[in-house]
Amino acid sequence: MNGAVNGPASRTLRVCALYPSRMNIYADRGNMILLERRCAARGIEFAYTAAEHGDAVDPAAHDFFYIGGGQDRDQIEIAADMRATKRAGLAEAADAGKVILAVCGGYQLLGDFYELADRRVEGLGIVDLQTVREPGPRLIGNVMIDVEVDGERRRLAGFENHGGRTYLKGEERPLGKVVEGFGNNGKDGFEGVRRDNVVGTYLHGPLLPKNTWFADHLTSLALSAGGQRAELEPLDDALELRAHECAERAAKRSHGLRARLRLGR
Repeated sequence: MNGAVNGPASRTLRVCALYPSRMNIYADRGNMILLERRCAARGIEFAYTAAEHGDAVDPAAHDFFYIGGGQDRDQIEIAADMRATKRAGLAEAADAGKVILAVCGGYQLLGDFYELADRRVEGLGIVDLQTVREPGPRLIGNVMIDVEVDGERRRLAGFENHGGRTYLKGEERPLGKVVEGFGNNGKDGFEGVRRDNVVGTYLHGPLLPKNTWFADHLTSLALSAGGQRAELEPLDDALELRAHECAERAAKRSHGLRARLRLGR
């Protein structure tokens, strides 16, 4: 196994992470570590850039943009800077088909706004969604969703913990359908959002180490060039598959526990 990417799209994966020093709860920096290690295993160069407070983002300089989640106080402070210094670049990147992965708070910030207990925070408005506060407990627990990728049905598993309820508007489509857990709002049975190569999700854990097939899918999209999809050589994923299976089992156990609690058993 030579680890090369097949075809003329072979090159460096250029990743830009937004506010990694503050938007990193639930060990979500593991998403970047996973991408780097899988690139190394395939002989792909990995170029990482951190865009912090005041830094603009150049949509032409990166293939993959990542926005993690943070505490409410951090997201409030970051939101204004993100709109001022990064929104234009991210919107251009989205229009150009660059990959944007946003998790939890980052997902909420992709939308028009999200509500806290006493205020409304304006988002980037890159996708048409809103996150509101409604009566009820936080949506917490292991989660599993069905997604369709390249005409094939696959599973994503992770962990969610959010007080906001997210609703997709207009023609936006969810990332997947909830199998176990709550998803966007605990009501409509959907989780996340996907518009072209822009993905938002509540799945922590972190997401990509538990779902390496999805990491490869996003990497392939990011490395594609000239209309030709980059094909990644398979890796020995025995341990990674076990991690995914454990995450699925955890979601099923959580669902069973919630069902028993509802029945008073």
